[in-house]
Amino acid sequence: MSASRRTFIKQTSGALLSAVAIPTLIPRSALAAPGAVGANDRIIVGFVGTGMRARQLMEHIPRERAKIVAIADFWRQKMIDCVNEKKGSGLIGDGEEWSMYDSDIELYAHEKLDAAFVITQDHCRTIAAARAILAELDVYAEKALTTYIAEGRKLVNIVRKSKQILQVGSQQRSMRLNEYGCRMIREGKLGKVKLVQACNYPFCNPIPDEYEEQPIPEGLNWDAWQGPTQYHKFNHMLLGWMGWREYAGGEMTNWGAHGVDQIQWALGADETGPVATSPMPGGDGKVALKYADGTEVHFDLEYGKAPMGGAIFRCEKGNLEINRNNLKANPEELIADAPEPDPPEGPTWIARPHIENFFDCMATRERPHADVEIGHRSISVCHLVNITRILNRPLQWDPQKEQFVNDDEANSYVDRPRRKGYELPEV
Repeated sequence: MSASRRTFIKQTSGALLSAVAIPTLIPRSALAAPGAVGANDRIIVGFVGTGMRARQLMEHIPRERAKIVAIADFWRQKMIDCVNEKKGSGLIGDGEEWSMYDSDIELYAHEKLDAAFVITQDHCRTIAAARAILAELDVYAEKALTTYIAEGRKLVNIVRKSKQILQVGSQQRSMRLNEYGCRMIREGKLGKVKLVQACNYPFCNPIPDEYEEQPIPEGLNWDAWQGPTQYHKFNHMLLGWMGWREYAGGEMTNWGAHGVDQIQWALGADETGPVATSPMPGGDGKVALKYADGTEVHFDLEYGKAPMGGAIFRCEKGNLEINRNNLKANPEELIADAPEPDPPEGPTWIARPHIENFFDCMATRERPHADVEIGHRSISVCHLVNITRILNRPLQWDPQKEQFVNDDEANSYVDRPRRKGYELPEV
């Protein structure tokens, strides 16, 4: 075991692991080449989080390549419900059992895993992914990757130092139509981009100062569920974490993570971001961004009607709308040679090719389609939009330093204080 792993688990687990021997992980050499994983050497997977999205992804994992053996959640009843559901769907075969752990720390310590799928609530995702990386696992982490910009940079540094693989769940990066459309824009096939228009994705509200305290449900570790955030007394309304500013960024960091990711990809901005932001007239959350080359992105289209998973690119030769697994062009001949859409996999959450890419990169050690830097940069733009809404004034952003220019108030929103025991390690 590496020194970094020993130190990290010692610091984050406390008494929980004081009497637990941590087993040696399966060596990477045990993995077969892509497309040649046999029945006895499949990738061994653990899931951190057992909510709706986790359960969807479980069904998309190619069973000939990987095997789920264990799950972890801060709420035991959710794990029980997940296991019962997957037994009913046939994902868990007769005579098979998934081990259940009450924390990701326990999962990483007890199981001999190759990969962790980190599908927690947003505010716990960065720390759970960091723990998995420092436990020498490759990671598939859902979006939004972070809730604050600075923690994303710290996670990138952890991944780069460890040389582990981290794929962010921005599955449109592995869809043929999306790759084609973004490449057309990036390579100038439609001429100069005059304007990009995207959804005015909703933000969310802060937790109110006063609300009724309710009994914590049996089996829910409420302290751990809140992770690095300030401790709040329990109320069932807080379990709807996507609607609270302390836990998430609303639809701006949910669907917006997908839409902004396509904008970043198409503009060739995977390792950078805008240099200026400003609120647009109207006072309804609309925000304009400007990139260093002068390209403007306006979040001004009506939510629910505009392309949720992409944007409209207004270019010299015409317009191209990029959405999930879908392109529209005016004039239509601009995309005459576009590939066919990827086949549906039940609902529209087409994730299997993205997971396959993750597994391929586990063997080759190449960076995946939605590498950690890509995921960090895309969600950082979403955070910039929300910070602009909070302050309601123009801001200058330095995408290299990842700081606002001469603006202490704005920079106070780049990171947050983290509760003791939930700090991200410095590397």
